[in-house]
Amino acid sequence: MADLTLVMGNRNYSSWSLRPWLLMRHAGLEFREVRIALDQPDTRQKILEYSPSGRVPVLIHGTLKVWDSLAICEYVSEALWGGRGWPRDSRVRAEARSAACEMHAGFAALRQELPMNCRARDRRVTLSAEGQADVDRMCEILESSRRRFGHEGRWLFGDFGVADAMFAPVALRFLSYGVDTPPETRDWCCRILRHPAMTEWIGSATAEAEVLEREERGRG
Repeated sequence: MADLTLVMGNRNYSSWSLRPWLLMRHAGLEFREVRIALDQPDTRQKILEYSPSGRVPVLIHGTLKVWDSLAICEYVSEALWGGRGWPRDSRVRAEARSAACEMHAGFAALRQELPMNCRARDRRVTLSAEGQADVDRMCEILESSRRRFGHEGRWLFGDFGVADAMFAPVALRFLSYGVDTPPETRDWCCRILRHPAMTEWIGSATAEAEVLEREERGRG
């Protein structure tokens, strides 16, 4: 996999970069990392050297470029990991994909009001009605997945897969802002935060020097 490169943003803030990185690390893939600091005068110019969309993450595999986090996860599962990113059962797989796609496309209020910040602890943010609705829906997905499919394995839909990677930043958000969650959600969050790749990511994130003020919500 010497020709496999993941271009990503700051670990502390870039939830979209975390998702494919986590899946690739869990899958045991070897890849080169290119980190581009966000919100700098030359950020967009640097990203455009790799990504046609001007955004991160982007996966480069030989001459191929994949420039969306969920699309990267799909490609990793299909082309590099023998399809193991999704459940084998077609009905469970369809539900896992639905959950991952809802995470990918929705929850705008939660993203804005509780931005991912790996270094943050004990932050307090008063959620809007829309933000609380996003938290409630998020917990509903996690609770339902664990209750119905947890017997198949330790993760949301049995074995660790794309859905777990897509929801992983949520566990960090809930930790940073002290969000109270129901039991199955709390159990999954604790498990994903203890994943060796997640602890590696968090350790690297806390060592970063950059501070993006717009992402520092709830600071006293």
